[in-house]
Amino acid sequence: MPFRSARSQCPDCQTPLQVSKTRTRKIWTLAIGPFNARETLLECPRCQNHALYGSEDLKRLAPAHCNFGYDVMVFAGKGLFLRHRREEELVAELRQRNVRLSASEVAYLGKKFIVYLALAHLQSCPDLQGFMKQKGGYILHLDGTCEGGGPMLMNSLDSLSEIVLGNVKVPSEKAQELIPFLQEIQRRFGDPLAAVHDMGAGILAAIKEVFPGVPDLICHFHFLRDLGKDLLEPDYDAIRQRLRHYGATEKLLALARRLKGTLEQQPELVESFCQSVQTASLPKAQLDQFPLLSAYSLIQWALAGKTQGQGYGFPFDRPLLEFALRLRVLSERLEHIKGVHLRGHWEDNIPLFRLSCALQKLSADRSLQKTIESIQGKIAVFDRLREAMRIAPLDGSDGLNSGEELVPMASIKESVQQFRQEVMSRPDYPTSGHWKALIAQIDKYGDKLFADPIRVQTPHGPLLIQPQRTNNILERFFRGFRRGARRKSGDNSISRLLQSMLADTPLVRNLENPPYLKVLLNGQATLEERFAQIDVETVRKELHAAQISPERVPRRIRKLIALPTFPQTLCRLFQTAA
Repeated sequence: MPFRSARSQCPDCQTPLQVSKTRTRKIWTLAIGPFNARETLLECPRCQNHALYGSEDLKRLAPAHCNFGYDVMVFAGKGLFLRHRREEELVAELRQRNVRLSASEVAYLGKKFIVYLALAHLQSCPDLQGFMKQKGGYILHLDGTCEGGGPMLMNSLDSLSEIVLGNVKVPSEKAQELIPFLQEIQRRFGDPLAAVHDMGAGILAAIKEVFPGVPDLICHFHFLRDLGKDLLEPDYDAIRQRLRHYGATEKLLALARRLKGTLEQQPELVESFCQSVQTASLPKAQLDQFPLLSAYSLIQWALAGKTQGQGYGFPFDRPLLEFALRLRVLSERLEHIKGVHLRGHWEDNIPLFRLSCALQKLSADRSLQKTIESIQGKIAVFDRLREAMRIAPLDGSDGLNSGEELVPMASIKESVQQFRQEVMSRPDYPTSGHWKALIAQIDKYGDKLFADPIRVQTPHGPLLIQPQRTNNILERFFRGFRRGARRKSGDNSISRLLQSMLADTPLVRNLENPPYLKVLLNGQATLEERFAQIDVETVRKELHAAQISPERVPRRIRKLIALPTFPQTLCRLFQTAA
């Protein structure tokens, strides 16, 4: 297929252009499939700038020196980061469209897609700032995620427009690492109306340095979660250790597997048992198997305690405590029924005796029972604070959507002050360090918890904006990010992904935001057309720079120090040199 520039004259001296040379390359696009593009390059015979004029049509199809069109790159990028498909799946999908490439090429196109998107986002920042000003400004939400020894991915988002503003990978959440990132946000979008984040000391210091005078707010959910962890974690860890010491879960699972083998041979017993329990009547024809079915069902009831919760996570959800409480109830009830012989045969109750024996030592552990009583007392106080702050309610099921409803800050502040007085008036307050620590945290961050509505001027008149009192909009974003990563890799950990991915990858979330997409496209009909406006050399430089990961410890060194004999090897090298 021939391609030639639409120009006929030199743009500088108006001299007719002449043919300089031709070149051919094979290109794959979704619209055409594979084809050989024969491009005629023109030059000015008079000017000495040695400029070559190629085909504008070909530049709109594919980047210079690349074999795959913009549409293939966008297909790969959206498939990887929006549909969360694996490289091998996209290879198969593209093959059906007559585009053949390898899994590694798909991964490379995905990275190029992120770089093109980041550059388009950067070029659109003035227009995005104007768009946000139409709404009165933006409220900056900050949060980071990391795993293992890899870098932290710091994300910033405007909660009013739900636009991801920018991202960076940093070695840690220290102020000196975050200040340049916040200064870049400030340069692109100006000062925010307010900033919302967790209680990290690095973020607090960086916000104070870059945005002095801007309302600086602590996320209510993070505040409560950190207070709850400080208050409940010691007892909760002690419960976990005691359960692990007795192997409670393993013993119950092993016994359940043994009992299930008998049930699978007689599936009709399950239906009869369920009807008996629901109607509160014993099945006279199957009394011999009733203890076995009872033991199996009680085991499953106890194990189900480990999945109890409302989606808030610890310390709001305490599944191990629920599991321990169910084991205690189970042990107590077994003492009442294991000696009841429904047919007069003690052999029928062997499953109940085995279950009772499995729980005997655990139920007799007074230290565990004392810890349970201790944490239950603390939970009652913590749940009272949840009620006062109207976050993660006990009867709620919103999970990370909790706290998004508009609530008068004055009433919450009054409830928290009342809670504070209740705790300080407890008889054990003077001698309990955990209560004093709880009050100290409330006093320390009290000014950053209760924000009044912000009055702003917009082109449509004055407007009152109430900042969201939680950072859950970013928590949900990271949760979706993790789900997508697990879908592709099958690995619960995202440590490797954080090390290899480009920092601007979260910008793909904006593509599902229609107002943002309209600004980004800048009059173009598609992403492919918008990407064709971006300079290819700039893309190459940014792609190279973006793949430099700021790890806490370089990956190659981590491999060395993982060797048990590393010190000896290093000393031997010194001795050899000497």
